[in-house]
Amino acid sequence: MSVGIEEGQEFGWAACCPHTDGEEGAARKATRQPSWSSPQVLGGMADGQHRLRRQSATKKQAYSSLTSHQSPTHSCAFFPEPQALTTSLIFPSQEEEQARGLVEFDSDMATKHVDSFDEHEVVDAGCVRAVLGELVLTFLFVFTGVAATMAAGVPEVPGAAMPIASLAGVALAQALAAGVLVTAGFHVSGGHLNPAVTLALLARGHITAFRSVLYVAAQLLASSLACILLRYLTGGQATPVHSLGAGMGPMQGLVMEVILTFSLLFVVYATILDPRTTVPGYGPMLTGLIVGANTLAGGNFSGASMNPARSFGPALATGVWTNHWIYWVGPLVGGPLAGFVYESVFMVKKTHEPLVGWDF
Repeated sequence: MSVGIEEGQEFGWAACCPHTDGEEGAARKATRQPSWSSPQVLGGMADGQHRLRRQSATKKQAYSSLTSHQSPTHSCAFFPEPQALTTSLIFPSQEEEQARGLVEFDSDMATKHVDSFDEHEVVDAGCVRAVLGELVLTFLFVFTGVAATMAAGVPEVPGAAMPIASLAGVALAQALAAGVLVTAGFHVSGGHLNPAVTLALLARGHITAFRSVLYVAAQLLASSLACILLRYLTGGQATPVHSLGAGMGPMQGLVMEVILTFSLLFVVYATILDPRTTVPGYGPMLTGLIVGANTLAGGNFSGASMNPARSFGPALATGVWTNHWIYWVGPLVGGPLAGFVYESVFMVKKTHEPLVGWDF
């Protein structure tokens, strides 16, 4: 007697069980393990369902070919052996292994290089929004940081140290502003707020040169507007400029800025750009914390700029450019250096799963 397979009917050893109706059958189906046609077998792969449909169609064609060549006296439905199906689950095909590998290929995204110029960005609405985002975000960051410094009080003697309590207030304001604003603009522009960050990403191929130029121009314009507005709002009060502390020479200040900016970009890479980060989503806030810590550590020595735009606005508003080059050279050396070191030494491809518990 011939047993037919209709459209929509299960194809496998489940079709051998006629008693699957009623409550008992429903309970058996609910507790049954996923079959070879379940997309759970290839969980995590976006194309799993499409490939499985193709495999199902291929097996149905094979079944039709097999049954069509059988004699009438021996024709019967062909049911794959459970052992063969179990083997296919334990030892997946080469196609399935390659599809699973796509998940691991995502780790290359952090080091993907881009063209130095993309003509499509000239008229890309996303690029325009990103540049405007950098303009607004940098304006708010510089406005908050400079205003906090003005409120803390500038020492009357040039190079004099700021009281630690006042410096802590400035550091807290900058940490909160940086963390919140980077988080707010991360999905729009990446929340750079800093030419050193932009150049570091450009040097490692994470952003085009065209967009980098627009970002830096927007950051400098925003800083200038923030400081000019602050000077107007405070009745002409001078905006504090970054300067070297007492006993600090230009080279010492330069090395200090290189180190502080290096630590800033190192944190950016470790918490945001590295796909293996253990704190996804918290990178921008942690970046704000390192900004605050560096401000507290280096504020009385080099000014702890770490950001050419943060130094450019106050200098432009007051016309004081003494040792201003330090706050460009230092961050623009320390930032790309951190990117090079992290990507060369610490950013690796995911080649294995971490051990669970104490399993060795």
